[in-house]
Amino acid sequence: MPWLWRGTGEYMKQKQKKREKAELESLLLYHGEEILLSGQMQREKLFIQHGTVSCFDHSVAVAYTSLRLAVWWRIKVDRRSLVRGALLHDYFLYDWHEADDSHRLHGFRHAKKALLNAREDFRLNAKEEDIIVKHMFPLNLSLPRYRESVLVILADKWCALTEILAVFSVVHRVKAIKAKLQKAASRILSTA
Repeated sequence: MPWLWRGTGEYMKQKQKKREKAELESLLLYHGEEILLSGQMQREKLFIQHGTVSCFDHSVAVAYTSLRLAVWWRIKVDRRSLVRGALLHDYFLYDWHEADDSHRLHGFRHAKKALLNAREDFRLNAKEEDIIVKHMFPLNLSLPRYRESVLVILADKWCALTEILAVFSVVHRVKAIKAKLQKAASRILSTA
């Protein structure tokens, strides 16, 4: 009966993975709900970031991937700062593909623009600010100060690469997160 045990083990591993993914999605929504439901963040859905992926979807994918890396590598992090910084890392709020002189050198400048916009709309801590302004390392030469910043840098590069190459994207997880976000928004509106 070894086949029975092998099948059960695989089934249990799959169940565990589903539980972990659901837990990560819940953490993302718990810590990021204020940002995700904000009007300015909703505007990010209008701007394409990489390939056919919106800036909103990219930001959610980076936040999810950052959490996943922290769990996978067993790195102790400030989850709230990690999620919030990751969601706001590309909060520059314009279409960088448009021919406009202010969009020149976007890769070098958008992190500072994102930080300015985020400061206007949200109360940020030092880790969140560091994540936002340093996420383009090594293009921007400022070294990240916190492990949360390093995780977002790695997650951002991974998500951007997969979105550009359209091979394997975390955006499929974003769809599940967006569905849960809709439920949360409906719940908030119904209690108001």
